[in-house]
Amino acid sequence: MKRILVLSAALYAGLATAGAQENTMSFFVTSSGLGKGANLGGLEGADAQCQKLAEAAGATGKTWRAYLSTSTVDARDRVGSGPWFNAKGQKVADDVDSLHSDANNINKQTALDEKGNVINGRGDTPNRHDILTGSKPDGTRIADQTCGDWTSDGEGVAMMGHHDRMGLDDSAAAKSWNSSHPSRGGCGQEALKGTGGDGLFYCFAAN
Repeated sequence: MKRILVLSAALYAGLATAGAQENTMSFFVTSSGLGKGANLGGLEGADAQCQKLAEAAGATGKTWRAYLSTSTVDARDRVGSGPWFNAKGQKVADDVDSLHSDANNINKQTALDEKGNVINGRGDTPNRHDILTGSKPDGTRIADQTCGDWTSDGEGVAMMGHHDRMGLDDSAAAKSWNSSHPSRGGCGQEALKGTGGDGLFYCFAAN
């Protein structure tokens, strides 16, 4: 009987560990941008920032990708197959289709940074809810709204979403996590701050 209890305890511990591993962080909003507005050093630079922040937070052993479209790449094709969980183990989406549907669970309380912190949204000071994406609601690219494929901090336009799903009205765009409105006044840091942004972007574990 004692041996059976020991084996049962070991089995339970193994299952608990497996469950914890499955729910480890695989999605976050960057706690900080690169300080150059929408100039992220292209997709390579943005991916490197995702990797750096994730590993500093202890999420190692994963390949991280920035949720960004370019003139030739769709963001939805960069993020793997899911499911994705935030730093607190809360599921934000099961797969790519649910991520881009009303079934996703992205909002101010779940779109956390890599440390598990809530990011300022509409009504907070400063507002940081504008998240760079360059994408349509379905995750495909808007070729001329990617700030030169994320290499410009001067002229250009970037499509952004609202991580808190709040805007000036109740329209679908205002509530969109990935396609709310284009930047105004260019791609620089101050231009992004002017509409409630800070050069932040979404990161997903692609494996």
